[in-house]
Amino acid sequence: MPGGNHGRPPAIAAVGPPLALAAAALFGASTPLAKLLLGAVSPWLLAGLLYLGSGLGLGAFLLLRRSLAAARREAPLRRADLPWLAAAVLTGGVAAPVLLMAGLARAEASAASLLLNLEGVFTLAIAWLVQRENVDRRVALGAGAILAGAALLSWPAAGGLAAGTSTLAITLACLCWAADNNLTRHLAAADPLQIAAAKGLVAGIVNLALALLQGAPWPGAGAALAAGAVGLGGYGVSLALFVLAMRHLGTARTAAYFSTAPFIGAVLAVTLLGEPMTASLILAAALMALGLVLHLAERHEHPHEHASLTHEHRHSHDAHHGHRHGAEDPPGEPHSHAHRHEPLRHRHPHYPDLHHRHGH
Repeated sequence: MPGGNHGRPPAIAAVGPPLALAAAALFGASTPLAKLLLGAVSPWLLAGLLYLGSGLGLGAFLLLRRSLAAARREAPLRRADLPWLAAAVLTGGVAAPVLLMAGLARAEASAASLLLNLEGVFTLAIAWLVQRENVDRRVALGAGAILAGAALLSWPAAGGLAAGTSTLAITLACLCWAADNNLTRHLAAADPLQIAAAKGLVAGIVNLALALLQGAPWPGAGAALAAGAVGLGGYGVSLALFVLAMRHLGTARTAAYFSTAPFIGAVLAVTLLGEPMTASLILAAALMALGLVLHLAERHEHPHEHASLTHEHRHSHDAHHGHRHGAEDPPGEPHSHAHRHEPLRHRHPHYPDLHHRHGH
């Protein structure tokens, strides 16, 4: 039976921005927390432990959820998803950290921090130019303000960027993470915990093995567990929230909101590490606040057509989900099962989410 509210015009998803900002908050918090561990753990080994903690923690939760779940509420990863997942893991979980560590070996940390903001720029550019996501003037200005604030926070105090191979390596790392973000867009309908757990396990094992092969000493049990806990929140749960946000917002807008992470990390560094409150931090806050206001005030509405489509994802029955259920489909809402969308033309506010990736 179709849901009783399937004729109601859908409102623009209000859940997307909070999900993206929560992902940014967790990732931003992981930076000062990881900095506290650097004295006890080498950088490359720490990267491996952060990813591995993410994969193991989410994997354990998935096993627990499977034993308790009464109904299927998220679409599992399918065989057709595996090429996208493998490409995302290789670019963002393996290649990017290796390139970053290679660049950091010969670059000043302050200059590297500035270069890392290129991830947001590259993600937006790929989403706009390759994925053909709609980015209007308001969204572009908002993203520019947020990215300017992020760059201001990490501008080298002594001046000057790292040159030569280190700059190239860090730039390529950012490009790999941007590719990872856009590849993950194709997985946004699937279970975000499965995606994050798979990425964490593979990236953690690979980086841990590479660090140990380079002679990194194994830390004490306390430091290793602390790193795993930081990774679970800052890399695992954060990534799952990022995927959920992409489901509602698309890649470009999610990346813009996520670019607030450096500011969140800087604020926590002031409170946790006693770092000074600077004029650049205050100005960055103003720029990011402006960017967030521009994004939150967005209203994208026009007549648009939905082509016939069959896919699987978590949903409730609304104007886009008026399908009938078979005997094997799960009861209750929200739920997940394969379903078909019939052609539809209507008008309402929307983001470039799972059902609104049309041209303009």
